[in-house]
Amino acid sequence: MSGAGAAAARQMLRLSDPEDVAEQAAQWLLAVALGTEGPFVLCLSGGETPRPLYQRLAAPPYRAAFPWERTHVFWGDERFVPHDDPRSNFRMARDTLLSRAPLPSQNIHPVPTAASARAAAIAYQRELALFYGSEILTRARPLFDVTLLGLGADGHMGSLFPGDEALCQREGWTAAVVGPDGLERIALTYPALDNSRRIAFLVTGAQKSAALARLMRGDRALPATYLRPAGEIRLFVDAAAAQELETL
Repeated sequence: MSGAGAAAARQMLRLSDPEDVAEQAAQWLLAVALGTEGPFVLCLSGGETPRPLYQRLAAPPYRAAFPWERTHVFWGDERFVPHDDPRSNFRMARDTLLSRAPLPSQNIHPVPTAASARAAAIAYQRELALFYGSEILTRARPLFDVTLLGLGADGHMGSLFPGDEALCQREGWTAAVVGPDGLERIALTYPALDNSRRIAFLVTGAQKSAALARLMRGDRALPATYLRPAGEIRLFVDAAAAQELETL
């Protein structure tokens, strides 16, 4: 597990429902993007939770206000399936956001899903390093301005699952992993995730409530407990996901 450095400050916003989470996250993300000079580098989350956020960003008023021309998007994880597969994180982002927002095609950096999962992980690290301009990450110059993450009911984030050997990775920025469902995935590791200026969790639904309470208690079995980004960790949480927090 990662444990170097002081824990990042966490700020939680307790909101009413998934739509409120999406709206507040969109407002915050727009403000951060407009306040960032030069390229704005966004690392997207997969799964279903960020869908309402992506749909908002691709619609008025965010579509016209967001600085798409200087925004670059990467992915925190990807299932090792073709990009047109319904399970693909790239496909979900493409269908809800990338095909609707005026984002230059050269600014979209999907995880490759050809050859093997291990080869894809190596290729994506190469892509990240090429964009970053170095094979060595430094906290003084974060790789990502914002990294979006979800929190699984089992406590996983991205495709980093509790107990997986990828959690011990200290050198590589990416790893090939196998999820509990047996599906191969490519995941960013702590070195890359921690090289984020800000991390934002989107957590919705009662099925996430126990995991969220464990995270806020600092449960050391949860991968998210060990995140040490360059800046803050912000949590956008709906009422259903926050219900067990009342006991803390």
